[in-house]
Amino acid sequence: MLKAAIVFMLGATVISLFSGLFFLVKDDSSSTRLLKALTVRVCCAAMTLALIAYGYYSGQLVWHVPW
Repeated sequence: MLKAAIVFMLGATVISLFSGLFFLVKDDSSSTRLLKALTVRVCCAAMTLALIAYGYYSGQLVWHVPW
Protein backbone atom coordinates (compact mmCIF):
# COMPACT_ATOMS: atom_id res chain seq x y z
CA MET A 1 0.00 0.00 0.00
CA LEU A 2 2.81 2.40 0.88
CA LYS A 3 4.66 1.68 -2.36
CA ALA A 4 1.51 2.41 -4.35
CA ALA A 5 1.12 5.74 -2.54
CA ILE A 6 4.74 6.63 -3.34
CA VAL A 7 4.27 5.75 -7.03
CA PHE A 8 1.03 7.76 -7.10
CA MET A 9 2.76 10.81 -5.59
CA LEU A 10 5.63 10.53 -8.08
CA GLY A 11 3.10 10.42 -10.91
CA ALA A 12 1.31 13.46 -9.51
CA THR A 13 4.66 15.27 -9.32
CA VAL A 14 5.42 14.54 -12.97
CA ILE A 15 1.93 15.59 -14.08
CA SER A 16 2.23 18.84 -12.14
CA LEU A 17 5.66 19.45 -13.63
CA PHE A 18 4.36 19.13 -17.18
CA SER A 19 1.27 21.22 -16.45
CA GLY A 20 3.59 23.95 -15.16
CA LEU A 21 5.58 23.71 -18.39
CA PHE A 22 2.37 24.01 -20.40
CA PHE A 23 1.28 27.08 -18.41
CA LEU A 24 4.74 28.62 -18.83
CA VAL A 25 4.53 28.31 -22.60
CA LYS A 26 0.85 29.05 -23.25
CA ASP A 27 -0.38 31.50 -20.57
CA ASP A 28 0.00 35.26 -20.51
CA SER A 29 2.21 36.96 -17.95
CA SER A 30 -0.60 37.95 -15.57
CA SER A 31 -1.80 34.37 -14.95
CA THR A 32 -1.00 32.67 -11.65
CA ARG A 33 -1.61 29.11 -12.86
CA LEU A 34 2.14 28.49 -13.25
CA LEU A 35 2.76 29.45 -9.63
CA LYS A 36 -0.06 27.18 -8.45
CA ALA A 37 1.21 24.25 -10.53
CA LEU A 38 4.73 24.62 -9.18
CA THR A 39 3.40 24.91 -5.62
CA VAL A 40 1.51 21.65 -6.11
CA ARG A 41 4.68 20.06 -7.47
CA VAL A 42 6.74 21.09 -4.46
CA CYS A 43 4.03 19.82 -2.09
CA CYS A 44 3.86 16.50 -3.94
CA ALA A 45 7.63 16.11 -3.79
CA ALA A 46 7.67 16.90 -0.06
CA MET A 47 4.88 14.38 0.53
CA THR A 48 6.80 11.76 -1.46
CA LEU A 49 9.91 12.32 0.66
CA ALA A 50 7.82 12.13 3.83
CA LEU A 51 6.26 8.83 2.69
CA ILE A 52 9.69 7.39 1.89
CA ALA A 53 11.05 8.49 5.27
CA TYR A 54 8.01 7.02 7.04
CA GLY A 55 8.38 3.74 5.16
CA TYR A 56 12.06 3.52 5.97
CA TYR A 57 11.67 4.25 9.67
CA SER A 58 8.62 2.01 10.09
CA GLY A 59 10.38 -0.91 8.39
CA GLN A 60 8.01 -1.17 5.43
CA LEU A 61 10.78 -0.08 3.05
CA VAL A 62 14.18 -1.73 3.46
CA TRP A 63 17.51 -1.45 1.71
CA HIS A 64 18.78 -4.58 -0.04
CA VAL A 65 22.32 -3.61 -0.89
CA PRO A 66 25.16 -6.14 -0.97
CA TRP A 67 27.76 -4.00 0.79
